[in-house]
Amino acid sequence: MAFEENEIVRLTNSYTHIPILKSERIAQSGSSRIYTRVFLSDGSTLMAAYNSDLQENNAFFVFTDFFLNEKIHVPEVLAVSKNKQYYLLTDLGDETLYSYLVSHRNGADVPEEVLRFYRKVLQQLPLLQLCGKKNFDFSACYPRFAFDRQSMQWDLNYFKYYFLKLAHVPFNEQALEDDFNTLINFLLEADRDYFLYRDFQSRNIMIKDDEIYFIDYQGGRKGALQYDVASLLYDAKADLSEEIRSQLLDYYLDELQKYIQIDRAESIRHYYGYVLIRIMQAMGAYGYRGYYEKKSHFLQSIPFAVANIKYLLDNDRVTIEIPALKSALRHITEIDWGGRLDGVESTDNAKLTVVVSSFSYKKGIPQDNSTHGGGFVFDCRALPNPGRLEPYKTMNGRDQAVKDYLEQYDSVHEFKQHVFAIVDMSVDNYLERKFSHLCVNFGCTGGQHRSVYFAQSTAEHLQKKYPNVNVVLRHTNL
Repeated sequence: MAFEENEIVRLTNSYTHIPILKSERIAQSGSSRIYTRVFLSDGSTLMAAYNSDLQENNAFFVFTDFFLNEKIHVPEVLAVSKNKQYYLLTDLGDETLYSYLVSHRNGADVPEEVLRFYRKVLQQLPLLQLCGKKNFDFSACYPRFAFDRQSMQWDLNYFKYYFLKLAHVPFNEQALEDDFNTLINFLLEADRDYFLYRDFQSRNIMIKDDEIYFIDYQGGRKGALQYDVASLLYDAKADLSEEIRSQLLDYYLDELQKYIQIDRAESIRHYYGYVLIRIMQAMGAYGYRGYYEKKSHFLQSIPFAVANIKYLLDNDRVTIEIPALKSALRHITEIDWGGRLDGVESTDNAKLTVVVSSFSYKKGIPQDNSTHGGGFVFDCRALPNPGRLEPYKTMNGRDQAVKDYLEQYDSVHEFKQHVFAIVDMSVDNYLERKFSHLCVNFGCTGGQHRSVYFAQSTAEHLQKKYPNVNVVLRHTNL
């Protein structure tokens, strides 16, 4: 049965007698589920979901009931249709941990207000995982009851066939398979009697009323503790620094030890093995969605994942003998992904990509290789220039001192207000018309201060206002 808007109306009317004002479809991401926000006349909202996969829906319903009984922060299922394909949920809003991170971070720096939410998540994670020790119904898991040898083999083959082969990375198949088995044997040494969320990443964690809520856990199964914390801390586009990852891992282990005894050194040793298999699973997804399905915005995550692989290899974090696999991974890190992906345009009409660039007029306006061609070019040279002042010459527009200097001027705020209004107008129109690409360029004399500040501010504004738009930020002259 295909999706029918009227079924949502019927289900909503059966749940509440409050009239419906309107409904808005939420842009789809990686899954085939369809979400619609329903606006009621009393000012409240509901989230309606459609999924034709009944086994997946059943897993979500069973897990949700269990988590709510355990006081885990998840949405409440308000109503379910007779055919079990449609259901209503409490509306948790649009602010994800990822969008909050993007809108508040300063370059590579992650402020305390963001880390506070990461710690909230890591306080809740052990409680979620320990549900696996409390008569949890793993028979409801779908498509697999445990992250076992079979599941790991699926993920590694996903990586092999949809990333290595499609990206033309050379490898010896038999030697690679042998290393896959070595890695699996190593991962299976860890205690695996816990609930494993499976897709525990910053886009599946909502922030509402200063609290965090978990969504999209229907792929959960029995597994090891290390997998989910690895998924969160090595979430590719979140791009956390290794220093922050180390701090948050220690915080998580401290929280976990409040409930169970663990061998901390051994846990960390297996942790990096799970980091590796999680990165490879994600790269398989990027390859499948990007190279195979031609939804090329998924390819934009590849450089972040490659940087994480390089860190693991350079610091010998995975200490087992897997030479063929490490050779293939090292080859991946030596590819010029910037050059390979430069100018790649999304063919996924459901996804608008906005490329925001800073540049120097001395070097020229960045070239746009997309089919649509072009967009906006904003000249920042009429604004106050911190680059002329000695204290700021070695800084750029991402540094707080430069931001503070610029933001003391009314002209900067006025310029920003006009830019946001104009760009938002085009983004709204492009989304309605299902365009796939828009460029927004900011130029100044050296491409270091004013243009960088406005490109950064605009990208953060768009990511916060339009969480379903793919925003790519490029500083061409830094």
